[in-house]
Amino acid sequence: MSDTFATYALEGDVALIGINRAAKRNAVSAAVMADLHEAFERAVSEARVGILFGHGGNFSAGLDLAEAASRMQGGSAPKPWERGRWTVPLDLIARGPIPWIAALEGACIGGGLEIASACHVRVADATTFFALPEGKRGIFVGGGGAVRIQRLMGYARMADMMLTGRVLSAAEGERANLCQYVVPAGQSMETARELALKIASNAPNTNWAICAALPRIGDMGHGDGLFFEGLIGGASRNSEGASRIAAFIERGENKVAAPPPSSADGED
Repeated sequence: MSDTFATYALEGDVALIGINRAAKRNAVSAAVMADLHEAFERAVSEARVGILFGHGGNFSAGLDLAEAASRMQGGSAPKPWERGRWTVPLDLIARGPIPWIAALEGACIGGGLEIASACHVRVADATTFFALPEGKRGIFVGGGGAVRIQRLMGYARMADMMLTGRVLSAAEGERANLCQYVVPAGQSMETARELALKIASNAPNTNWAICAALPRIGDMGHGDGLFFEGLIGGASRNSEGASRIAAFIERGENKVAAPPPSSADGED
């Protein structure tokens, strides 16, 4: 894999993949996505958790519009069945065997938000902002956003962003379910690493079930979902799970404790 557009590093059980086109705010071209796809496949074979981030202060400003315009003007716009160049690699994240964390900062726009939405956990620092400017640009989401982003934030919020060009801050994005954590500027990668280590310590079979099976269950009807849940629950049980349960019973390992009081709970 070339490191031109996607950097790759393995830190123990955690793969770190960086979108590496800082001069263009990490705009995603066909070449960028090809390098990312190769990096995702490598991570799945080597790591237990993946972290996806952007170099140079932005996660990604989205689709490379210059490349898209060139194709459209030349009459070579991608056919609907060619959309797999985005959806196939992003499905490897969204419904693949290992969990992914997006460490966000700066621009998370259009296709960049589509990429982030494929991850299971999103950590935004205070500089992060979210936008879906497709309406102003005469295009439509094409990297799975119509499915993933809409399921995260709902139709009304997504339609508002696309129709009006509304930009959401990190805090607004958290309230809209575009991210689960908001941290001070410059700390999204540090927090992502901390979360990745926690996730990597889980039983791999359970992580697989959460990432690959749970979203598919969400697509099913009630009865089919319950049936599939039973199958996956059985398939994910093994001797490691039994030993972890025994460790809890015998020694109290991984006991769940109440969180500390916060000002939101009426405490100072």
